[in-house]
Amino acid sequence: MSSILTNNGAIVALQTLKNVNSSLNKAQSEISTGKSINSAKDNSAVWAISKVMEADQSSAKAIQSSLNVAGATVQAAVDGAELIAKTLTEMKDLASRAGTDGYEFAKVQADITAKTAVITATIAGTQMNGVNLLKTNGVNGGATYTVLSSLDRSNTGVTAGNIAVASVDFEATLLAGTNALTAITDRASAQAAVLALEANLQTALNGSAALGAKAKQIEEQSNFIGKLADSLKAGVGSLVDADMEEASARLQALQTQQQLGIQALSIANQAPSAILSLFR
Repeated sequence: MSSILTNNGAIVALQTLKNVNSSLNKAQSEISTGKSINSAKDNSAVWAISKVMEADQSSAKAIQSSLNVAGATVQAAVDGAELIAKTLTEMKDLASRAGTDGYEFAKVQADITAKTAVITATIAGTQMNGVNLLKTNGVNGGATYTVLSSLDRSNTGVTAGNIAVASVDFEATLLAGTNALTAITDRASAQAAVLALEANLQTALNGSAALGAKAKQIEEQSNFIGKLADSLKAGVGSLVDADMEEASARLQALQTQQQLGIQALSIANQAPSAILSLFR
């Protein structure tokens, strides 16, 4: 039945054209933004997941930067500890040469006094950003340098992971207390100094090794966090990035459908005028 009040063909053609135009706008948006999911209304679940992953990726990059600074701080302590160990070795060599009667004991003592000053200055000056891992309380008045190493996400929330670096406290343990040196005045005092310097050297070497292990741990954690950030970025891309080849092909198909839809609507709109021929 034909009607001049209701054009069912035009209604169907118009609805089809609206759907095509909507799909065309989405395809154009994907091509212009590069994203298939650009807002929560596109796909709320995937959008929410992608935003959490983006936040984690941003945090990972920030943590990696912090770890790099922490690594440099601990490496500065390693360098200072290694210099102290080298200086103690030189002091031990000096004392060993004086362990024989007839040596210039006063000159040896003068050299050892000068090198002791070098060690004291190294302990005091080995710091970065106010953190000194060779002193007794060189970390904000404490003895432990804590570094945020990760943010671990689970179903119940996020927990922080830390790397703790303990001060080696050379200020209190080297050339002090039981490791203190007595002045070299003769063969016997030189031999006693050799034994004391050996104990100090072992303390310095142990401290250097401990700091070196922590520096390596921080370096490896920084590398891991960097790779994790890259993986998260790739994961976000796989969720929300548009397939540009598919979008391009879909755009061309939709443009063709749009043209056909316009023609179909035009033909449908001409149907009521055909009724006039019935009255001629």
